[in-house]
Amino acid sequence: MEIIVIGLNHKTAPVDIREKFSFPESAINEALLALKGSAEIMENLILSTCNRVEIYALVNEAEAGIRSIEEFLSKSKKMGIEQFRPHVYILKGDDAVNHLFRVIASLDSMIVGEPQIMGQVKDAFEYALNVETNGIVFNTLFKKAAEVGKRARSETDIAKNAVSIGFAGVELAKKIFGDISGKTVLVIGAGEMSELTLKHLVGNGVSNVFITNRTFEKAEELAKAFNAKAIPFEESFKEMVNVDIVISSTGAPHCIITKDFVSKLIKDRKHKPIFFIDIAVPRDIEEEVNIIDNVYLYDIDDLKVVIESNLKERAKEIPKVEVIIEKEKHKFFAWFNSLEVVPTIVSFKDKVEDIRKSELEKIINRLGSVSEKDKDLIEALSVGIANKFMHLPIIQLKKATQEDSGYVYVDALRYLFGLENKE
Repeated sequence: MEIIVIGLNHKTAPVDIREKFSFPESAINEALLALKGSAEIMENLILSTCNRVEIYALVNEAEAGIRSIEEFLSKSKKMGIEQFRPHVYILKGDDAVNHLFRVIASLDSMIVGEPQIMGQVKDAFEYALNVETNGIVFNTLFKKAAEVGKRARSETDIAKNAVSIGFAGVELAKKIFGDISGKTVLVIGAGEMSELTLKHLVGNGVSNVFITNRTFEKAEELAKAFNAKAIPFEESFKEMVNVDIVISSTGAPHCIITKDFVSKLIKDRKHKPIFFIDIAVPRDIEEEVNIIDNVYLYDIDDLKVVIESNLKERAKEIPKVEVIIEKEKHKFFAWFNSLEVVPTIVSFKDKVEDIRKSELEKIINRLGSVSEKDKDLIEALSVGIANKFMHLPIIQLKKATQEDSGYVYVDALRYLFGLENKE
């Protein structure tokens, strides 16, 4: 019994290959059940995101299980095994579990520390749970994985510091104003970048938000999604007298906010501080705005510098997360290996007992007339020899299964004595 993972990700396969191997939500159940139909696969789970497709499986025998999954992928994705094999990684045992824990801790993500992967793994587990393609091993493994993800984020700074343009802008605003929940925000533009920034603002408790766009209907649509207020583009410049933070992300070919305009604005505001985040390319706000007292301007290049710095800070946390992974992996394998050691020990004892009884019967028959007292003595001798023969191997086997590689000794004992498990 072994845990394996076969997958490809942003490091091993280009996006066109990842797209071909992805499993849309509507196809997950069918794929899980198809894998479960293989005689070699005992439990399975599929993790499919935009950056990775991975099949986790508990198999009777690793190589046979790998072949079954490769054949499944070849058939379901209509591609020869040799075509996709260069893009695929295959991990077994300790390496497979270590990989899962690194994935959920976001050490294997494009952006280290990103939060989405925890939810994606949770969803994958729920799919398997719904169609019953998991069992005691994967229930335990993926609950342990969730624990690793939570510990990585709560006990280290792996997920702290801004690493997206929108998030970085909001974090800078917090450094200037402290608590931004009571601040008024004006968002100019209704594109994707504006939407992402709004999510971070709302997530930080900001509730007083105005949205403007040259196409007013788009501003209304975005405002509705975030319980904000849409205002006509022409009125937005007047509204800046009352706002604390301006986020601009339009497609204008030239600056829409000039130094002259902001010089007049700051006087009308009685020099109350205002914070501009310019995430447009080309820029929406003249660079010279930044020299005006009580005016703070950050453009997309400034934010990228912040992001690069924060990514370096996150990278420093990786060794701390790896310590957590090693500890939790050790706990999992201590449990996993114990699943196999008990029936293996029972089989080992039964095997030795069968040999003892067989040999005892032979010697009694050869001796001919033997008193009951002598028979008892001979049997006691055979029992004592058998018990002493088994004692140390059993002690050592139990000890070995507390280590991550303990299953190797379980398999070795089975192989050497030709054992069958006894439940």
